[in-house]
Amino acid sequence: MNKVRTRFAPSPTGSLHIGGLRTALYAYALAKHENGDFILRIEDTDKKREVTGSREKIEELLTLFGLKWDEHYVQSERVEKGIYKKAAEKLEKSGYAYNEGGAIRLKIPKNEKVGFHDFVLNKDIKWDTNTLEDLVLLKSDGFPTYHLAVVVDDNDMKISHVLRGHDWMPSTPIHLLVYKYLGLPLPEIGHLTDILDPDGGKLSKRKGSTTCEALLKEGYLPEAILNFIMLLGWAPKDNKELFSLDEFVKAFDPSGFQKANPIFNREKLDWFNGQYIRQLPDKELNSRLKTQDSRLAELSEDKQLAITSLVKDRIKKLSEFRKLAGFFFEWQKPAPRMFGRYYKDHLAAAINAIEEGKSLENVPKEKRFKVGDFFMDLRIAIAGSKFTPPINDSIMILGKDETIKRLKKISS
Repeated sequence: MNKVRTRFAPSPTGSLHIGGLRTALYAYALAKHENGDFILRIEDTDKKREVTGSREKIEELLTLFGLKWDEHYVQSERVEKGIYKKAAEKLEKSGYAYNEGGAIRLKIPKNEKVGFHDFVLNKDIKWDTNTLEDLVLLKSDGFPTYHLAVVVDDNDMKISHVLRGHDWMPSTPIHLLVYKYLGLPLPEIGHLTDILDPDGGKLSKRKGSTTCEALLKEGYLPEAILNFIMLLGWAPKDNKELFSLDEFVKAFDPSGFQKANPIFNREKLDWFNGQYIRQLPDKELNSRLKTQDSRLAELSEDKQLAITSLVKDRIKKLSEFRKLAGFFFEWQKPAPRMFGRYYKDHLAAAINAIEEGKSLENVPKEKRFKVGDFFMDLRIAIAGSKFTPPINDSIMILGKDETIKRLKKISS
């Protein structure tokens, strides 16, 4: 078997979609499992749609997710060398293409069959050429269309396996003809399943929450996002769910590609993220939480780590930190309607216990309060919410003076 060489070929026309990251991941794993090469090719020939800075952001994100490429190419740089023009002119000279309006078009034959074996779907797929139309291969400005560039580049770069989204399937017969007419060997080609929106239909690129940048901003860890998409279209033989990138590469087998379209299950992503948050050492998690709330950095390291440890088992996303632990940095007086009927008695007793250095655990029994009502009023008074980390631990972090100050503002 020749060396396995795969590629990820994004267009710098916007944010990297979760589906694009999945394609890159599968291509990377397919190559690295066989000690092959993973190539990054920036397909920037559509200059009208190109977004400034998009190329750099794609490269930055691939690096963040650990998908390191062995070779890097940029299509526009290859245009300048006349590579695509030469291929288009060869097709024209051979009678397989023609010039019209300054552009070179592929001449589709009549009454023929073209087909290939899709190694992802594991089935033969065929088309009748009578259903196809002549398409532009080289535009009048000298830039190639995708249909010419992808064939020329994959051949020049010795790509052995092509992985791409299912939406490119209708273009495949065009590419098969170009391969044939240029006399080039056909690589293995596979089309991945579509990731479906829980609300129905294909997951849209226009949904901001499905871009890698948006998910990272929401507080999902790169490790969790990567693990989540590993299983959106591929299944291990042993039903294992948690994989590092190295573990995934080692376990990867193309026979694990699934035929049914997976659904983007946000709850499952939350579960993965929670698992990875809890695996992080406190210092590492603390460092990441500071990117969500810079106020954490203003505290002593001991207090930072104490707060981090307190929320570690209670958050699914880093972005939840501000809501859960924001009361440590900024107190807002809760509305009286949030409290129970006897809240002033509860808070007065709590103040006395704290001032005298007594345990709050004994207060309800001594005062004949309902335990749940007492601690709920205490929680609301100190944190302004019914949902907080353990209140006794929170008081220890806030300190005696700040705790009493807050309680007195409510009880007075």
